[in-house]
Amino acid sequence: MDARHEKRIHIIQNLFSKSFEINDIHVSLPNEQFADITSDIFQNTEKIDEIISTHAPKYPLDKIARIDLCILRLAVYELTIEKKEPVKVIINEAVELAKEMGNERSFAFINAVLGAVVSGNPT
Repeated sequence: MDARHEKRIHIIQNLFSKSFEINDIHVSLPNEQFADITSDIFQNTEKIDEIISTHAPKYPLDKIARIDLCILRLAVYELTIEKKEPVKVIINEAVELAKEMGNERSFAFINAVLGAVVSGNPT
């Protein structure tokens, strides 16, 4: 498995784990070596979630499957903040992660939302 893909899996696991935090009780991360990226994503969650909400207005964040939201947050972070990988690579990786971790329609939803983010048009 590609090291970058494996890294993204670990970050998604961290984001998913942190999404269960209640009242600031610290949940230990399953992959501490990726804590910095996870933390950076959480620090930018408001900005990232605004982008997701703008480009998927028919889907309130609280109605999006938690794993799909984690995948979207990582991809939007990579597209808008980190900007280290080509857009096609980020979207392809997010779709592959959705196929591995999400339900049977997750990959299409994530592809549509990220396509809207890149094109600037809501879905």
